[in-house]
Amino acid sequence: MHAAPGDNLGVEKSVSRRSPAAPAGTTHPFRPGVLVVVTLGNPREKVWGMILELAPKGLSLSGADLASFEDIAAMVKEGEPFTPSVVFFPMHRIERVELDLSDGNLASLSHRFRAKTGLDPVDALSPHNIQHGREPYAASRSHASKERA
Repeated sequence: MHAAPGDNLGVEKSVSRRSPAAPAGTTHPFRPGVLVVVTLGNPREKVWGMILELAPKGLSLSGADLASFEDIAAMVKEGEPFTPSVVFFPMHRIERVELDLSDGNLASLSHRFRAKTGLDPVDALSPHNIQHGREPYAASRSHASKERA
């Protein structure tokens, strides 16, 4: 399986553990703009999204509840507007943060989103549309291709 754009291509698959005082020039895999799956506790839930900021206080994320993934992909494919949730999770709720990467024949959520919608998940999850007062993200390219058909 080939990685698609928006499939965390800039992140190494096997990242060695680095101390908090890692040498200058090394990159942290959990940096702003990276797509992740977050497992939360109390209440237990999973969220797919883009890291906005990771700090000792918690994680800021632009994304959606994993339970809604299929519905969101279908909604975007049909041209419905989608606005990702911009949320902050305090560190005491975070159980696990994992990079959204493909694993063998199992496609990443980013790859599945692109395959279902034809759109880059980074664009769909970008909070820039919200910050600049733009309309919610819609699959206008899907509608345009349907209208040409």
